[in-house]
Amino acid sequence: MPTLTRYRDDLAQLAAQDRLRALAPRHGVDVSSNDYLALASAPRLAEAVAAAVACGVPVGSGGSRLLRGNHEEHEALEAEAGAFFGAEAALFFSNGYTANATLFATLPQRGDLVVHDALIHASAHEGMRLGRAECISAGHNDADAFNDAIARWRLKGGTGRPWIAVESLYSMDGDQAPLEALAAIAERHEGMLLIDEAHAAGVFGEDGRGLAHKLDGRENVVTLRTCGKAMGCEGALVCAPAVIRDFLVNRGRGFIFSTAPSPLMASAVRESLRILADEPERRAALWRLIAAAETALARCGVAPTGSQILPLVLGDDARTMRVAAAVREAGFDVRGIRPPTVPQGTSRLRISLTLNLTLADVDELAAALAEALR
Repeated sequence: MPTLTRYRDDLAQLAAQDRLRALAPRHGVDVSSNDYLALASAPRLAEAVAAAVACGVPVGSGGSRLLRGNHEEHEALEAEAGAFFGAEAALFFSNGYTANATLFATLPQRGDLVVHDALIHASAHEGMRLGRAECISAGHNDADAFNDAIARWRLKGGTGRPWIAVESLYSMDGDQAPLEALAAIAERHEGMLLIDEAHAAGVFGEDGRGLAHKLDGRENVVTLRTCGKAMGCEGALVCAPAVIRDFLVNRGRGFIFSTAPSPLMASAVRESLRILADEPERRAALWRLIAAAETALARCGVAPTGSQILPLVLGDDARTMRVAAAVREAGFDVRGIRPPTVPQGTSRLRISLTLNLTLADVDELAAALAEALR
């Protein structure tokens, strides 16, 4: 059919570059998911959902939050999340991509400047594309580059508000942003600091509150915590001053025109927050796993990151996929990551450590990876 030729040609080009993607089933031991604390299948979450169903909480919301979709479970979650993370208010979105895109499309205004880390999530780029503010990239984790970009903008006559946008823990590299330095820069320039805690929430900080938890509650800080990673659920929580929450409710198109998340999922996330506080042994077990993996995988060329995300950068797309396939054949579900998800020439295996993995599994993974790299 001629009208579909352009799509077939595009897919053929991806295949020729070893970048064609396809959905694949789960296979073997989990070393690729973001279920860091193994909460996705935790009995307490299942029991919380069952109890909510028994109490009449509906599966579907039936509409947007501003129509009839608002449910008391949503509001209870937002109150508890604000208190847990130390923010004045919280707003629950159906997923992290929508939340991030809505933040960037809504909060920075015409005349403002967004300075974002070069490796920030694709969802942030989508929001910036939809927004009104000028946007520029700063070198990865280079606090001076953020400061210099704002200073240059001011010298050229910029009079709006600067926004500094980063991830606290980077999803493909496993390294941390210099949050204290960036917070100081935001204060110096009367700017806002927008922090994506997607991969840090649940794993870092007191009770799993994240790397940015000491900054929550400040008037110029907005944080995003996704609920589908360490928290084992779905959705995302924007934590911010109450006026920012109200502005998003009134101006955030991604919030206004989306069907509200399932009230049952709000019940599950409430229980997940309680688990984070009640079961610190989960984080302790994960950190023991991280220490063991950093030692075992070092002989395969995997550098430690100080986090649960351990990338092995191989560079070549085809080799990356061959090594990933060999490790999967050995029983470990590792996935190859290629551009545009990562920069050109940095294709990699993203080894993700979760409590679905045992200490014995770590040694077997190291042996399988060493064999695949030969």
